[in-house]
Amino acid sequence: MNGSGLLNLKRLLLAVAALLLIACQPAFAEKRVALVLGNSAYRNTAPLANPVNDASVMAATLKNAGFDVVDFRKDLPAVETRRALREFADLARDADIALVYYAGHGIEVDGANYLIPVDARLERDTDVYDEAFSLDRILVAIEPARKLRLVILDACRDNPFAKTMKRTLATRAIGQGLAKVEPTSPNVLIAYSAKAGSTAADGDGKNSPFTIALSKFLPTPGLDVRRAFGYVRDEVLKTTNNRQEPFVYGSLGGEDVPLVPAPAKPAPAAAAAAPVAPAPTPQSEARRDYELALQIGNKSAMNAFLAQYPSGYYASLARLQLEKFTAEDARVAATEKARLAEQERARLAAEGAHKAQQAKAEADAKAAEAARLAAERAKQVAQEQAAAAEQKRQADVALADRAATNKAVPDQAATQAAVAPPAPPAAPEKTTAVAALATGSPEVDVVKSVQTELRRVGCLTGTVDGDWNAASQRSLTLFNRYAGTKLDIKTASVDTLDAVKLRQSRVCPLVCERGYKADGDRCSRIVCAEGSFLNDDNECEKRRERRPVAKRDSDERPSRRDRERAFRPQREPQVPSADIPRPQGRARAEGGGSGQIMCDAYLCRPVRHGCHLEYRGGGGPGGNVGNVEVCN
Repeated sequence: MNGSGLLNLKRLLLAVAALLLIACQPAFAEKRVALVLGNSAYRNTAPLANPVNDASVMAATLKNAGFDVVDFRKDLPAVETRRALREFADLARDADIALVYYAGHGIEVDGANYLIPVDARLERDTDVYDEAFSLDRILVAIEPARKLRLVILDACRDNPFAKTMKRTLATRAIGQGLAKVEPTSPNVLIAYSAKAGSTAADGDGKNSPFTIALSKFLPTPGLDVRRAFGYVRDEVLKTTNNRQEPFVYGSLGGEDVPLVPAPAKPAPAAAAAAPVAPAPTPQSEARRDYELALQIGNKSAMNAFLAQYPSGYYASLARLQLEKFTAEDARVAATEKARLAEQERARLAAEGAHKAQQAKAEADAKAAEAARLAAERAKQVAQEQAAAAEQKRQADVALADRAATNKAVPDQAATQAAVAPPAPPAAPEKTTAVAALATGSPEVDVVKSVQTELRRVGCLTGTVDGDWNAASQRSLTLFNRYAGTKLDIKTASVDTLDAVKLRQSRVCPLVCERGYKADGDRCSRIVCAEGSFLNDDNECEKRRERRPVAKRDSDERPSRRDRERAFRPQREPQVPSADIPRPQGRARAEGGGSGQIMCDAYLCRPVRHGCHLEYRGGGGPGGNVGNVEVCN
């Protein structure tokens, strides 16, 4: 073979080797990018201890899981947060998996969720539109990813601005925790650290229970992300004594979508050293499907589960859940029927219908109300039975998992010791150390959970501080009154927590401040018509017309006393006196006398000529003494 032929053969062999290398490359070479945000140093409210710690743990977890890009940012103001989202959107354009993790404060306003940067003030409820960024903005940033778009929110905390935030509109609702979401795009999952409308615990250590569980299960190679979040849910429920339940919204297709691809099959010797995962059993499959149906939480999911698993332990649990849903539907129907019957009775009474018709309508209304009460009791019984069964199942699962873990540890050690020759010591893992969760005070945690649930059903208006004080006892008294329960108000127990959790809607009536009235589940401002005002009874009252009042002016107008004196007639003296001057000229002209007048009890006459009057004592007309006429 000449030199040119040998050169051509070498080129051919190199080309074949290159093709073989390309063909043998792993099929899971996907591009995965992540943005990790942690906000702790809030400038206008109390800082948080754990979010930055949680974000650093998640960033280290994702880096060790082999993500191509992990962009870790902490304590960002609003402008820098929006810039980080724009830059991450560019990274996600050619990515298969895009993940955003956020730890910090979040708030729900009118059913929309907003994440709060560290420089937000939120003096008014409308400031959230300008100073915070919505969950939809994050979904826009990860939208270009092809296979999986994942958002993880460890932001289910109490609103720190609730006490100082001014309401510009009374009907604008500001809820607790985050609101439920329904993603409209495919291949989107949104994971909350706690179910919508509830809050999550930060934990007693450096990291929250939610983040600890995430770092434990999410990077498991080959594990479907939905099952990973199912394990996260179980872990957090077990850690928090069923007080915190993580929740996932959205849906994926039928294929498994692991966050970390499964490794290639190991060589026989390596396979002998690796721990063998237990093969799935019918019981484990039923458990997994039941937990998925329970997370969906409706009748269709439970009926689908029973169609696949018509018998067995989990089938019995599914039927209890189905009875709970059926009882709730019956209660809703009975409540609507009672409302319509009461409306018909009131209409006939207002129209003055025949007594027989009114009596029949009143009987129908009473029967409908009795049916409503019976449906309410049946629903409560079904809920209590389902809750008790679920609590027992979770306890059994926890015991089984603990036993399996204890058995797997010595088996794994024995398997590794039997492998020869011993493998060289592996490099230490680069995972970030996570502080163990301290035990803390379970009594305080139970009190906080009961207070949180009482606030959810509208019976507690104070703060959730873990102190079972007089205000908390009054709120539980209100719950007993309106829910028809007889819970012990002196202590906050797990039984009390379970009983309050069974209520899915408001129990205590809405109490609004002065100037507002209850309008469903919201307070609306009272607007009085023109000419009316809001009185002390929080009702509109018509203003009284003011009558004109005359004012006294002493400088120009005479006083009342002067006017009466001017119009008062002058009274003549009844008894004339000698001191009263008499008209003398006329008397002299008529009688020619002295001009004196002589008066007795009957009349007065001039003194005769040559006579005069002399006073002899006594007095008064008609008397025997007094003025006497004396003639010479």
